[in-house]
Amino acid sequence: MRSFMMEAASNSVPDPEAGQSRLCPLQAALATRPGVEGYDQFCRVALSLFRFIGAAYATGASDCWEAAYRFADEAPGIADSPLLVARAAALVRILRSGRPCELCFMPPSCRRLSKDEAELMRLLSAARSKQPGELETIVCGFVGSGKEDATTRAVNALACC
Repeated sequence: MRSFMMEAASNSVPDPEAGQSRLCPLQAALATRPGVEGYDQFCRVALSLFRFIGAAYATGASDCWEAAYRFADEAPGIADSPLLVARAAALVRILRSGRPCELCFMPPSCRRLSKDEAELMRLLSAARSKQPGELETIVCGFVGSGKEDATTRAVNALACC
């Protein structure tokens, strides 16, 4: 299945009206989402934690929580890894409670971002750049009504770790 997806993502479909190639739908979807390379080290560490925590919620496996703590312990430049994991988990917990559907997380080693992960990275980047207006706009578009304040506090706390 994976080779099929990779092959589909590398193909273009001729557009008879335009006389040129256009991307297949899968390739177009992948091209519009940024990869993890565009973010700083802190954001990439937080993304991995989000993914481990998301896997813990999805599977109920305690090994995922252990992996999150171990990853944070081994990440360079993290002074208080248990606090970082706790703050990442608090944000995921708030987001899960205010949404009609589950958050979508990719595997920790994946270089692509799901739509939810891209929004989480936008939230974290806005909080780290200390642009409150931008953060509020992103929060309002990402969470359900009534969760804006809690989400803003949680993402700001995470950004300060």
